[in-house]
Amino acid sequence: MNSATLKQFGFVFFGMFVLDVLFSSSLRADIVLPKIFTDHMVLQQNSNVRISGTAEPAQKLLVKFASKEMKATADDKGAWAVMMPTPAAGGPYELEVVAEAGQPKIVFSDILVGEVWLCAGHNMELPVSSSLNAKTEIELSKNFPKIRLFKVDHSASVVPLADFAKVDPWRICSPDAVKDFSATAYFFGRELSKGLEENVPIGLIDISWDWAPAESWCSREAMDKVESLAPLLRHWDESDKPPTDKKRPGNLFNGMVAPMAGFPVRGVTWYQGEANHGRGHQYATLLPTLIGDWRKTLGNPELPFYFVQLAPYRYKGKSTDGLAELWDAQFKTVKTVPHTAMVVTTDIGDLEEIYPKNKQEVGRRLSLAALSKVYAKKRKNRDKKLIASGPLFESMSTNKNRIRLLFAHAKGLRVRNQGDPPNCFLICGKDKTFFPATAKIDGEAIEVSSPKVTDPIAVRYCWNDSVQPNLVNQAGLPASPFRTDDFPLESVGQDIGF
Repeated sequence: MNSATLKQFGFVFFGMFVLDVLFSSSLRADIVLPKIFTDHMVLQQNSNVRISGTAEPAQKLLVKFASKEMKATADDKGAWAVMMPTPAAGGPYELEVVAEAGQPKIVFSDILVGEVWLCAGHNMELPVSSSLNAKTEIELSKNFPKIRLFKVDHSASVVPLADFAKVDPWRICSPDAVKDFSATAYFFGRELSKGLEENVPIGLIDISWDWAPAESWCSREAMDKVESLAPLLRHWDESDKPPTDKKRPGNLFNGMVAPMAGFPVRGVTWYQGEANHGRGHQYATLLPTLIGDWRKTLGNPELPFYFVQLAPYRYKGKSTDGLAELWDAQFKTVKTVPHTAMVVTTDIGDLEEIYPKNKQEVGRRLSLAALSKVYAKKRKNRDKKLIASGPLFESMSTNKNRIRLLFAHAKGLRVRNQGDPPNCFLICGKDKTFFPATAKIDGEAIEVSSPKVTDPIAVRYCWNDSVQPNLVNQAGLPASPFRTDDFPLESVGQDIGF
């Protein structure tokens, strides 16, 4: 056999070898985990994390994490899962999933264990690069490497997905990572990190999408059980808009929430509402339905759910009551749904900007809610009382031509600028016609009256989308808009949305 023949034979043999390797590789199913599992991730401490994925059918696997090892066997379709207990906050660790024979194998490194929060909604999407003092804030983010960021790309689906379509993998907090991340979520996580007793890792999961209504974030299954939501669902069933329209009921739940099932989080922060403007009456049902739905999906019926009450904004061409009725729905939710908290932002809005840029304060107020409720025994300076809410209306009584209002969280009740009277109060008599009222602070109560109303029956506060209220408590946190009446709202019957 001459050298040319040998060379030719060698090429043929090498080609056959390559084909054999490729063919063998195609037969071997690689180990695949959901996209939320990546390097640098944070797992919820003291919980049980469902670690799952796919492998070759009947493949025996070992799952190793934080000195624990669990066995799993893939079923006839290749699916496998284990429930892995997590330790107290700490790390870094490696997560390893390996076949008993040693291959295939997958390893994720630099995994921390700490506190994980899911941050969602419409206004949640505004990034750090668009917030106040953006350049400085982005640069300072390098000081918080134990904050980790995970962002889910926009995804609307007609069926619930088992995994996210596309994500930005977990990233260590840094100027490059934080600039396009949710400002509210980041500032919440930063203040939470500062407020906790130890240097606890914080994991933030951002599943926001601009101008998406609440019904798109809630599962169709949950909404189908609510009779009053039937007109909304029927409207969309008969709509000729694309099946994957982001505003269709259930579509964002399917694409961006359903894949979270089985992944433990400490709580949810929610910043949404503008896309439901004008449907306040319906929102009073939608928001509690969504909260219950997410708690079921995430496997915790008492999951903390903290939301932001929207800031004043002049919705041009729309009734000035539209936003007030949405505030009313948000207020009713925090008063009636357990394990919720509401952050009021009537003092940090911009009447000409629907996305106020002061997300630092929004995030701080959300962190106050978490530190006072979830971390009361684990925060720094826990011996000092933490005021986490502005005044919330509790009850009223009538005394001749005056109405007296009592509030929760009203210690140190005052106005922002000393010498000014409390503003933005309205009062009405039996004819239900509201007039501007004079309000006077009396300890932790407010007395309201008007010379035009001699026999008052109801009070409203901040019942206009352009209000600039001044009532706060000793912590400087603003009072929530409210009404004492149950008169029919303008939004009754406004059921189908945009």
